[in-house]
Amino acid sequence: MKVLVTGGAGFIGSHTVDLLLERGYEVKILDALLPPVHVPGVKPDYVPSDVEFIHGDVRDPAAVDRALDSVDAVFHLAAYQDYLPDFSTFAFTNDGGTAMLYERIVARGQRIQKVVVASSQAVYGEGKYACNVHGVQYPDQRPTRQLTRGDWEVCCPHCSGPMTPLWTDEPLVNPANQYAVSKYCQELYALTLGKRYSIPTVALRYSITQGPRQSFRNAYSGILRIFTMRFLNDQQPVIYEDGRQLRDYVYVGDVAQANLLVLEDPRANYQIFNVGGGYSTTVLQYAHLIAEQLGKPIELLVPGKFRFGDTRHILSDIHRLQALGWQPTTSLRQIAASYIAWAQSQPDMKDYYAQAERTMEERGTVRTVRA
Repeated sequence: MKVLVTGGAGFIGSHTVDLLLERGYEVKILDALLPPVHVPGVKPDYVPSDVEFIHGDVRDPAAVDRALDSVDAVFHLAAYQDYLPDFSTFAFTNDGGTAMLYERIVARGQRIQKVVVASSQAVYGEGKYACNVHGVQYPDQRPTRQLTRGDWEVCCPHCSGPMTPLWTDEPLVNPANQYAVSKYCQELYALTLGKRYSIPTVALRYSITQGPRQSFRNAYSGILRIFTMRFLNDQQPVIYEDGRQLRDYVYVGDVAQANLLVLEDPRANYQIFNVGGGYSTTVLQYAHLIAEQLGKPIELLVPGKFRFGDTRHILSDIHRLQALGWQPTTSLRQIAASYIAWAQSQPDMKDYYAQAERTMEERGTVRTVRA
């Protein structure tokens, strides 16, 4: 079987390519090699030399046609991600690219055995909570006026009382920022068109994926890369809100295993699955773990800032994917160690975060609590 991986020179894409080759698949890559992930037009040295590589954009029908030639299945992993308010880029790249992929498959009358589309935990927004009085709730995004006074926790929409975050399962979504909206729209395009035209399709909602090859040039998001970058440059990592946000993190190698599982298992067809780490960690806990592994006694900076559109706590319930036989295998300590070792080997590692934060502040993405 020959498999196309869009975004195959990127983070999750490249690990998926490696696993496909290990399992005996033929592989093609379509990648535009765009910043902030890549040096423009430069193919990373970890991309295998014996893989057919097409330098092109998922929004370009000619490039997509070339990429689809002679392939049997597709991992659609190409995407745009950051925290900037360039809304149209999210829509044109993530949604337009997905629509283009299905448009060309249908126009060509091509028989595709499976399309696996990369979605995100971000589609849940604030996710699932429990109120002691009103039970399970799916709250909306926290109001800006609440955040600007440094009040971080999510309150019950009925009684304004405290709530406990729960592991969020797949049925309900509530996207809270432009990236999340674009990923949910990708799912809708893929699953709707897949069903309509009998193209078996699966959408995977990845939790925060971590590990080697996570580009440090894209310093707008990604706790492991940002904190590692700051520590290695003897700079204080900046903690947004109070650092007690709960997250679940998953190793990129485990994500690649999930990708191949749903490719090969027909039970996954036309379904959506969470792909998460199975354990919760606060931002502060993760920062201290990274500092410990690097041996950096640098104090964390908690300046009373927040990212507009962030969620407070988000944890993904992975039981449905586990029922197909998948399990996360890599601890947070192992994830951090693997990324740190990779980052320290990179000759062009520098502090990209400082400029990214200035840009986010100038564009209103990072905001400060009012005294």
